Amino acid sequence: MSTIMTTPVRPVARTEGRREILVAVHDDGPLVRAGLRSALGDGPGITLRDDPAQADVLVAVAGDEPRRIPAGSTRLVLVADRPNQAELWAAVERGLAVVVARSEATPGRLLRAVADAHAGRGDLPADQLGSLLRGISRLHKEVLQPRELTLSGLSPRETEVLRLLADGFDTGEIARRVAYSDRTVKNILHGLLSRFGLRNRTHVVAYALREGLI
Repeated sequence: MSTIMTTPVRPVARTEGRREILVAVHDDGPLVRAGLRSALGDGPGITLRDDPAQADVLVAVAGDEPRRIPAGSTRLVLVADRPNQAELWAAVERGLAVVVARSEATPGRLLRAVADAHAGRGDLPADQLGSLLRGISRLHKEVLQPRELTLSGLSPRETEVLRLLADGFDTGEIARRVAYSDRTVKNILHGLLSRFGLRNRTHVVAYALREGLI
């Protein structure tokens, strides 16, 4: 692997009262890991953590075994030249937000990537985005569609019931509109509550709207 560049970066003024971003670094090679920590350690608004579970953002280098990247709720910045399909999917499973080419992994670029990931902004090179979209299309056709699921994780009838519920219809009205029994509608709603760990119908509608499911 190429050496992480250590070109000086001009400090960015901190915003008063702004919480620092907690960042962890993962790489099996101690020299590369040390280089990444050095590149990020003096960055404004950055606090390094050893445990990825305690970090907001994880910076990892693509290697021969991408699934060794720790899984968790953090957003992932992946340093890689041209991640293959396995690396890309493993990274997506671990919260991929930004891909940085190794040749571009200067302190300034890494700090921008961390800030983007923390803010929920994605950044993938066009060819890798294309590969990811093709993979998602194949996932839909080969895995989700045969199970009557969509990319949202909902079935078409779950989506229809949720939309009617969000429009204010009760169980009986929903059942008449979609030609289901009252019991079927109740079972659909119960399944959604259980699957997503939600409390009641109001909660499931709020969750679906917040997550863009309907």
